[in-house]
Amino acid sequence: MMISKDFSRRAFGAMLLGSTAAACAPQIADEAPELPTREEWVEGYDPIFDSGYNLPGIPSRYLQGVNRRMTGIYQGEAPPNSIDVDPYAKFLYHVKGDGTATRYPVGVGRAGTSIRGRATMQFKRKWPGWTPTQNMLRTQPEVYGDFRAGIPGGLRSPLGARALYLFRNGRDTYYRIHGTNDLPSIGNSGSAGCIRLFNQDIIHLYNQVTAPMPVLIRSPAESLRVDPENYGRGIELPPTIIPAEDLLGPDAEALDRPPVFDELSPGMI
Repeated sequence: MMISKDFSRRAFGAMLLGSTAAACAPQIADEAPELPTREEWVEGYDPIFDSGYNLPGIPSRYLQGVNRRMTGIYQGEAPPNSIDVDPYAKFLYHVKGDGTATRYPVGVGRAGTSIRGRATMQFKRKWPGWTPTQNMLRTQPEVYGDFRAGIPGGLRSPLGARALYLFRNGRDTYYRIHGTNDLPSIGNSGSAGCIRLFNQDIIHLYNQVTAPMPVLIRSPAESLRVDPENYGRGIELPPTIIPAEDLLGPDAEALDRPPVFDELSPGMI
């Protein structure tokens, strides 16, 4: 496996292990991504079969530079066996007990919409459904009003293949770490506040973590202190309004089906 030269030495350490190659707004791709030949898939981002679904691979144009999963020495400030999210550098770290971490690229909320500080990943779900919060319905009824009844888990769900649920002081924050098929959002700001990963990455992360688990969401000062090289990475994307017919209409329902679970994973409900 190749070692990326694009990582910050201070923020992530020498890359000894190398490359493994508020709430959430509905997002769908405008069109199906172009599928490269199998030889062009980046390791860890090839097509996968999961819970009865064939998930497409991630085209390499979305995985350039640091925008892919890597594992190395952790030099952040979160404790072992925790999750560390840097909304300003657009990374999530799964911090392990041996001093290493797996780093995933993420998409985060627009300015002023993201959670900050400490939380707990209380539980996790495969192929979760999604329902807008009351705050979302109140502040942006034109975006979320048609979805007030929610969207069931499956290919139409904005939470993608997996979701980790963040709590604080025993109460749901309504923020999630979840998958997405909105590929351009990874490495940028654009959601209503949640933390998104490529579906291949959220499945990988889901299989590595157990609930409950501490979560740290870095402040600007923490991000600058730990990873100044990548601070401010990405751009802020405009909100996307998805017509309800595209997710709830008869054609959308006909193309979707409930996920098939063969067994329950630890921490899953």
